[in-house]
Amino acid sequence: MDCKYFGECGACRVYEDGYEGQLSQKLALNKSRFQPYYTQEIKVFESPQEHYRARSEFKIWHVEDDIFYAMNHQEHKGVVLVDACPQVNEHIAALMPKLLCEIKEKELGFKLFGADFLSSSSGEIVVSLIYHRKLDSVWEEKAKEIAQKLGIYLIGRSRKQKVVIGQDYITESLMIKNKEYKFNYIENSFTQPNPRVNEQMIFWAMDAFLGSRGDLLELYCGAGNFTIPFATLFNKVLATEISKSSINAAKSNMLLNGVDNIEFVRMSVEEFVEALDGVREFRRMKDIDIKSYDINAIFVDPPRSGMDEYSCKFSARYDTIVYISCNPETLYRDLEILTKTHEVIDMALFDQFPYTHHVEMGVKLLKKGR
Repeated sequence: MDCKYFGECGACRVYEDGYEGQLSQKLALNKSRFQPYYTQEIKVFESPQEHYRARSEFKIWHVEDDIFYAMNHQEHKGVVLVDACPQVNEHIAALMPKLLCEIKEKELGFKLFGADFLSSSSGEIVVSLIYHRKLDSVWEEKAKEIAQKLGIYLIGRSRKQKVVIGQDYITESLMIKNKEYKFNYIENSFTQPNPRVNEQMIFWAMDAFLGSRGDLLELYCGAGNFTIPFATLFNKVLATEISKSSINAAKSNMLLNGVDNIEFVRMSVEEFVEALDGVREFRRMKDIDIKSYDINAIFVDPPRSGMDEYSCKFSARYDTIVYISCNPETLYRDLEILTKTHEVIDMALFDQFPYTHHVEMGVKLLKKGR
C-alpha cells in the first residue's frame, strides 16, 4: 500500500518495510510471546494489502470556511488533513470526495465534526454524519437529496438525536467453505472491519472444531458472526452475549440465513454459569431446556480485556476450547490459566489491521489426558 500520509497519519504506524515487513514483525513478536505455550509454526492469514477496511471513522475539520477529512497525527501533533485513504475499501474511497463536495454545496457542514462509513463488499453504504447541533427538517430534506444522488443511506447524529435517511444498516455477504452467509451490520455497532480476514478467521475456527461432537457453547457471541457458520457443524448451538442490541441482531441474522438450531440468550458469563449449575433461575432462560444440551466444546471471542479468571475456569470444563483474541497480551494472561488443564494444539495469526501493531490470534486447546 502506498499512502502519501505515511509518517504523519496515526492510522498506520508500521510501514517502512512494506506489507510483508510489518507482517514479519508481528509474527516474530507473537512466536516469541507464546513460546511457553506453543512451539510449532503459527498459521498466518494475510490481509489484502490495500482497500481492506469496510468500516472507517474520520474527523471533519474546519479551516476557515472550508471542511476536510482529518485523522489524528501519529506523534500527537494535532490532526492530519486527508483527501484519500487507501485503507478503506474501493466503495468508500470513491464516495469520500463526492460526499464532502455535496455537504459543502448543500451547506450541511455547520458544526459537523465526524463522518463514519460502513460498507458492504458489494458497495451498499451507510454514512453517519455527527454534529454538535440539533438537526432540523431543513437538514433532513437536504440529506435526503444527497442520499438519493449518491445512492447511499445517511444518518444524522447529535446529542440524543438520530435521523435515519433510508435505513441504518447494510447487508454483507461472506463466503466461507464455498457457502454464502449474509449479515445485517447496523450503524454504530461492532462489526469486523476487514471482511476478507474475517472470512479466514471463521474458516480457521470451523476447521478447529472438526471432529467435535455434540453441541457447542459460545460466549461473547456478538451479532452471530461465528455462531451462524458454526451451526452447520453442531447439532445445536447455545450462544450468550451481554448486549441486548447484539442479541437482537444475532437473532435477525439467524433468520436471514435460515438457521434454526441456535438459541441466543442475553446473559453475562457469571449469570449463565449460575443458570447452568442450577444456582439461580432466570426468566431469560425459561424457554431453553439447558439439560438437553450435550456440550463438549466452547468458543470464546472476548473483548480486548480478555476473559477473567472466573470465565477461564468455567471454559476449562469443556474438552475443546477455541479462542479468538483481538489482544495477544490478554490472551497470554488467559493461557496461564487455561493451560493448567488444556494443551494448545493449534495457533493462528490473522492480520486484521495491516500497518499497525494489532493482530487477532486464534488458539485451539484440548483437555489434557482426553
